[in-house]
Amino acid sequence: MSDIKKKPVILDGDPGHDDAIALVLAAAFKDQLDIKAITAVGGNQTLAKVTLNYRRIATFLGLKDVPIAAGREQPMLADLVVAPNYHGESGLDGPKLPDPEIPLSELSAVELMAKVLRESDEKVIIVATGPQTNVASLLLAHPELKEKIECISIMGGGLLKGNWTSAAEFNIIVDPESADIEFRSGVPVIMAGLDVTEKAYVLPEEWDKLRGLNPVAKMVAEWCDFFYIHLKELGWEGATLHDPCSVMVLVHPEIFTIKDYYVQIDCKGEYTRGATVPDYMGLLGQKPNCRCMMGVDRELFVKHLFEACESFGKGE
Repeated sequence: MSDIKKKPVILDGDPGHDDAIALVLAAAFKDQLDIKAITAVGGNQTLAKVTLNYRRIATFLGLKDVPIAAGREQPMLADLVVAPNYHGESGLDGPKLPDPEIPLSELSAVELMAKVLRESDEKVIIVATGPQTNVASLLLAHPELKEKIECISIMGGGLLKGNWTSAAEFNIIVDPESADIEFRSGVPVIMAGLDVTEKAYVLPEEWDKLRGLNPVAKMVAEWCDFFYIHLKELGWEGATLHDPCSVMVLVHPEIFTIKDYYVQIDCKGEYTRGATVPDYMGLLGQKPNCRCMMGVDRELFVKHLFEACESFGKGE
């Protein structure tokens, strides 16, 4: 019998097609990860829409014992910006998901996160694939629980460029103040920024092979179909699976190139608000606060994604 313990995780996000695939990965890695809670945050779409999406995805995957909570509707200091151009009006347009059978927790996202942390005998990993509003709210409301967090694995930022502006990636620019709180908290951060996530893409002829495996694999393929509509217009040759990197690195860190940097969040720049700024040369004299994912073996990434989909069985 293996003596490897499962890592307890909280999944916080704003699904979103790539958030949905990140949840598929976490569910597939059931021998390595123990999903303790799912929490939703306003981001790719409004809080009501992304919370409903999480409940539908979890129902589809059979995660009936995992509590789901709604979190912050708005960023700390700004109005919410959504991304229907990528994810549609529902936040998860495309294939039909079942009606939700999992009730929404009476606890808020922060209350549920705090409960999981208090009750866990082991340190918990938070995987945050949307704006960092819920996580920052947790850190502000419960600083005494920081020691119970092993790390925060985020999808957000980009050390070299952005995708919503030239300088800033979507998840960070939506709520840079929350990201700043997180990066200054002292809790270890693993950052899957655009530096790596734009290299973690799946080609149409690759995801097409998923369709006949099982219903989960077919759903992943159809999510890629929709997500790729806008990406193809932008000139991408495949679907960039940003958020799954934040889960994949927990189980297969060996396929990623990771560098440690001290990273600051620009909250005030007129043209650079939301930028994740690394101290490449160590001139600030600060210890690294972030493990930055810079590259990925794309073929192995796709291989592990396929293995995860295959773990749900064959046929209907």
